[in-house]
Amino acid sequence: MKGHAIQYFDDELAWIEANKDMPRRELHAMFCARFQRDDVSLGAFKGLCKRKGWHTGRTGQFAKGNVSHNKGKKMPYNPNSAATQFKKGERRGRANENYQPIGTERVSKDGYLERKIHDGLPLQSRWRAVHLVRWEEIHGPLPKGHALKCLDGDKTNTDPSNWEAIPRALLPRLNGRFGRGYDHAPPELKPTIMAIAKLAQKAQDARKEQG
Repeated sequence: MKGHAIQYFDDELAWIEANKDMPRRELHAMFCARFQRDDVSLGAFKGLCKRKGWHTGRTGQFAKGNVSHNKGKKMPYNPNSAATQFKKGERRGRANENYQPIGTERVSKDGYLERKIHDGLPLQSRWRAVHLVRWEEIHGPLPKGHALKCLDGDKTNTDPSNWEAIPRALLPRLNGRFGRGYDHAPPELKPTIMAIAKLAQKAQDARKEQG
């Protein structure tokens, strides 16, 4: 009865401990039938096992090497759950509002014109610089260790003739702390600055080869 401690006999406790690994509901039913204990509820039985530290040993997780019982099986059709499931390619809410179709172009935060080329993953690969796409259509993949340099200073001018593949090591010689201010130089001086930077880089490379 509620409010009164339930008494268990030694042989009952020994039997429960010996079979503690069984699921609690099944063990409780067997205990009541074996010892004629209709006064012990499932909740009280679970409480006893908890106080005694008689755990089933189950964690609710699949041990390494075990296979789920429903592996490879399709979930039975349920009209209620099916109505709320996402369909392949379906977009809802904010994702649908922000979606931009393949072929859309935008200007990046760095001032480059970008084009959406696919809807797949990873997200970062969905957009590609238009000047790079157009340059590779003519010249093929950009050589390793090289970058495309905008010649006229207008990053939105994607004409392949306005971009030159140069070694990345040359970029600091054109701009930056020790550069020659290529990007902000007058158009008539840009070719000269590029030529001087290339010559200086070539001289440094030659010294490295000589040791």
